[in-house]
Amino acid sequence: MKNIGFDLSMLRPVRFIIVAFTCALLIFSYALPAAATIGSTTSNPEDEVTQLTGIQKETDKLSTEAPPGLEETQQRANEGLNSVQGAADIEKMKRPENSAQAKTVEDQVKNALGKLTGNK
Repeated sequence: MKNIGFDLSMLRPVRFIIVAFTCALLIFSYALPAAATIGSTTSNPEDEVTQLTGIQKETDKLSTEAPPGLEETQQRANEGLNSVQGAADIEKMKRPENSAQAKTVEDQVKNALGKLTGNK
């Protein structure tokens, strides 16, 4: 019986290390998303209000008319991002074509695999 009690007392430092590691992991997981916003550009809230006003006007106009048909909906959807927003602010959307910093998922995976294999 003394052996069982002695063996369990040996696990106390291991449990302490596991709890300390879990606490540290929780603290860093809460802190890192906030750190991701450091250095990013902030937008002007007044610009978004005018954009939303234009979208609201278009929505109000469509709500007073009969529902659009399939062809009209597809035509509007093909003009821009979607049938409601159209092509509004499509030039502001960040994508690899208009941003030197943006990378596709494929490029990110290739870069990560290259680092793992030692090739860049």
